[in-house]
Amino acid sequence: MDQNASGPRRASSPVDGAPRRDTRYQGAIVREHSILLIQHCELATDRRYWLLPGGRIETGETEEECVAREMQEETHLRVGVERLLVACKTAVDAFYPWRKTYLCHIIEGEAAPGEEPEPEHYTLYSISDVRWLDLRDDPSTWDTLIVSDDITYPELLEIRRLLRY
Repeated sequence: MDQNASGPRRASSPVDGAPRRDTRYQGAIVREHSILLIQHCELATDRRYWLLPGGRIETGETEEECVAREMQEETHLRVGVERLLVACKTAVDAFYPWRKTYLCHIIEGEAAPGEEPEPEHYTLYSISDVRWLDLRDDPSTWDTLIVSDDITYPELLEIRRLLRY
């Protein structure tokens, strides 16, 4: 996984200047040794899974602005975006093969399930819950839905490693 701590970046497509849609920009909101996760519920199947809050970048946004907006939409938290923590490619997510995870801290608010404002998303799933996961805990004791997830679990392990837990 690549690490990068350079300044604000704007996402663009080499073809038309439109934002790239193959990268998921997400936030690792850490408070008192715990990281915030959101739970998605697929509306058609009621399948549930935990993930870091995040989404796609909008035209004209920096990556940091995107992350701050997504955190507000999905968790009701206003955050400060500190730095890029992890940039990686994942072979198991065809929709978002690239992920950029930014370390964030809370400026104000209480974590609560937010909403997906994009029509192509809110008709497919909802954000049903939020939870704080203690990064000091042995990963083998984490919730089965987290440990069995082939995207979220490796991301959390890498975040733990980078933050020295």
